[in-house]
Amino acid sequence: MNRFKKIWAFLAVAALICACGGKGQKEYVDYVNPYIGNISHLLVPTYPTIQLPNSMLRVYPGRSDYTSERVNGLPVVVTNHRERSAFNLTPYQGEELKNVRSYTYDNEKITPYSFSTELDDNSMAVKYALSHQSAIYNIEFRSADKPVYIMVNSKNGAMHADAKGISGHQRLSGNTNVYLYIEPEQTPIEAAILEDSKLAAKSDAEGENVCAVWRFADGTKQVNLRYGISFISCEQAKKNLEREQKNFDVDALAAAGREVWNRALSRIAVEGGTEDEKTVLYSSYYRTFERPICMSEDGRYFSAFDGKVHEDNGVPFYTDDWIWDTYRAAHPLRLLIDQDIEEYIIDSYLRMAEQMGNMWMPTFPEVIGDTRRMNSNHAVVTVADALAKGLKVDLEKAYEACRKGIEEKTLAPWNSAPAGWIDSFYHAKGYIPALRKGEPENDPNVTPWEKRQPIAVTLGTAYDQWCLHLLAKALGKDEEAAYYLKCARNYRNVFNPETSFFHPKDKDGNWIEPFDYRFSGGMGAREFYGENNGWVYRWDVPHNVADLVALMGGKEKFVANLDQTFSEPLGMSKFIFYSQLPDHTGNVGQFSMANEPSLHIPYLYNYAGAPWKTQKRIRQMLKTWFRNDLMGIPGDEDGGGMTSFVVFSSLGFYPVTPGSASYNIGSPLFTNAKITLSNGKIFEIEAVNASTENKYIQSATLNGQEWNKPWFSHDDIKDGAKLVLIMGDKPNKEWGSADGAVPPSID
Repeated sequence: MNRFKKIWAFLAVAALICACGGKGQKEYVDYVNPYIGNISHLLVPTYPTIQLPNSMLRVYPGRSDYTSERVNGLPVVVTNHRERSAFNLTPYQGEELKNVRSYTYDNEKITPYSFSTELDDNSMAVKYALSHQSAIYNIEFRSADKPVYIMVNSKNGAMHADAKGISGHQRLSGNTNVYLYIEPEQTPIEAAILEDSKLAAKSDAEGENVCAVWRFADGTKQVNLRYGISFISCEQAKKNLEREQKNFDVDALAAAGREVWNRALSRIAVEGGTEDEKTVLYSSYYRTFERPICMSEDGRYFSAFDGKVHEDNGVPFYTDDWIWDTYRAAHPLRLLIDQDIEEYIIDSYLRMAEQMGNMWMPTFPEVIGDTRRMNSNHAVVTVADALAKGLKVDLEKAYEACRKGIEEKTLAPWNSAPAGWIDSFYHAKGYIPALRKGEPENDPNVTPWEKRQPIAVTLGTAYDQWCLHLLAKALGKDEEAAYYLKCARNYRNVFNPETSFFHPKDKDGNWIEPFDYRFSGGMGAREFYGENNGWVYRWDVPHNVADLVALMGGKEKFVANLDQTFSEPLGMSKFIFYSQLPDHTGNVGQFSMANEPSLHIPYLYNYAGAPWKTQKRIRQMLKTWFRNDLMGIPGDEDGGGMTSFVVFSSLGFYPVTPGSASYNIGSPLFTNAKITLSNGKIFEIEAVNASTENKYIQSATLNGQEWNKPWFSHDDIKDGAKLVLIMGDKPNKEWGSADGAVPPSID
């Protein structure tokens, strides 16, 4: 069955299971609140993004966050999640022309597919809606008898203006440009380039902040615009516009976008819970579609990985994916619900590796290329997870790209250089050595700001090498599989049995002393860890939790150490703690709900005979840190990196170990959830009596059979399944606690 037939088949199923339809009732998209988290606790807010699922065109208002009093023009396209916007659209009525204006704004309403607002003390009203690569603006001017202007700015590029259209490009970085073609419904009386606040007698300009202008007749009340964007050319931007838009009807375009979002969100249908819980669920689910974006335009795509335009040969090309953030939950969620797109994404990774010329798997593939941010090489995890769950992968090519990315590229964070001194040391000794205080850096690959992050890199690479072992094993490369399985235990080389923490060592194998697991490591703890302190990285062995239990001295000590993580005080004022560890927010004790290495930690009680504590912790975290308000996300929400945790955990399960075809059971918020899987089958979770108080599992069945394990496999649900959980307000400490009930580990 081809993809379009599968989509229509899915729509028929979605119509049958829709729990939100009906006259006067909310539909799925009505539960999305794009403003959740738009005031940050400390660092970057969550922006109210307008976008169709995984589409190339996305925008949000040009302001820093919800508290901003003004917006900088009208948005045209966000080219990099959370960080960059290109072009600027400035409507204006009056005499004083300025290249880019900021406006007061009022009565703003944002949905996933549209927005409306009033500007300049309500003197202009704006309506906007978008498709995948094009959009429409309707702009109403309310002042009488003043000249009306539309100005389009390129911050660094070129612009052309004539009465039929404005076109141009903006340089982003390296070899990458974004292109624009925009046309009006009303005919302007003048088209020109703005120079020194005046209309110059020319139609083309290039450079910094070049601005094309249309002037409309004095007293014009309405200007309707439509535009297309492209990463290939202005001509392609025009084609994208003409393919997607046949008129200037912004309301019809918004209605079409609404349907697209309802279809996407309807893959998860829930009953029970509160209205706020549903809002948090669907708002989180909407966030998981922000990245990566589909770059294919009429069967072609521009790749910054070699600076060329390629034919996609029927396989769409995706980029803008910060894998360090998304491999943990966003990729497993998409794999479960839309494996076609997940296969396209992995195929895109492999094309990137080839196009870069070194065959190194990307780590932070963006529109402008692979920025190699953060640490480790976790694209191998997405491949291993896809393999474990039955997706189609070019395994030979993936193994080569993953192996080369881990062994030929340096492990030094935020770096794309070939392997150097610390890499040779790691491959020989099985850990990244730490520097002692005052010891100079001797590897030029290590950046002064990001440091070596020796514990984070050692633990992350051990996990990556376990995943590499899985790929080698699947290929029948037994000797290499055995080698990487041995490397997968390298975390043991930095485990301090005296403290039961992962503790940095110097090059001679000696512990760094004295040491404070809360605070040692400088800014972001990067001298030893990475954005989070030793209390978070204490648990960063998702592939072998059973061995971590043993290293800590058994289940009782393991559970006690987990409990202490959630109760250990900061040890200093919040001002001092967060000035050094600004990513380590959303605290419950030393646990940080706001940063991705923490996401799996509440589920680890399942591995030590105390699943009831996982149930308690998950409900605690969801209630404390994920709310239907402007500060309802505790830290940086990296395009699905964190909100995928919310989606999974609200439904009642979570993929602690991507690469293993297993899911841990938590505590569902809703009495019933139906998840439409990639093959159209339904995985249903019925949580009888679930409520705020009834968060503890009393008993369970899976497909009608008694189920006494706090986990299940992908095979258990892939062809449709029903998990029934009987919930109560007191823990059943016997359920799922037997020695043989623990989720799988490599030991």
